[in-house]
Amino acid sequence: MGLLRHKTDAYGHEQIMSFLKTDMFPHTGFFDTSPYPATAKAVVYTVLLAIPLKSFEQLMIDSTNISIKVMRAMSEKIIELQVKLQGFTGQHIQNRGQAFLLKLAETCGIHNNNKIHIDIPMTHQEFASTIGTTRETVTRLFNQLRKENLLETPRNRFVILDYEALKNWVPK
Repeated sequence: MGLLRHKTDAYGHEQIMSFLKTDMFPHTGFFDTSPYPATAKAVVYTVLLAIPLKSFEQLMIDSTNISIKVMRAMSEKIIELQVKLQGFTGQHIQNRGQAFLLKLAETCGIHNNNKIHIDIPMTHQEFASTIGTTRETVTRLFNQLRKENLLETPRNRFVILDYEALKNWVPK
């Protein structure tokens, strides 16, 4: 699966909420029938399954194991959102970009010859929308990481050349 969840404000600015590899969504839709507050679009070939709300609720009632797994997934999502919020309020933009690249490497990375290939098509603007900055700032960040031989960005994708060095990278 490769879904991009995003929300667009009244001014047309897109805020990317998350990239989903294998996940369930909408989390709010499990217990609330109001319209989902974001949009999702597939960025790579994706198989999507839909379960009607009443059937899902009955499944939760009938299966304690599934109920516990759903609660764990929702707990993980809350933690992920808290970390993202903390990052927006407490980290410099280069650190947010670094952290997002590392997260992509961990969740979607394919290891090949000591490099990590991240095969999710993502423009500079989409990356910027994910970490709460401008496309120009992301372009400068990527140029800096390329100059330090930490990153390649072929065709809107990423190749981390040295994961440990990126992990320990201190922006100048």
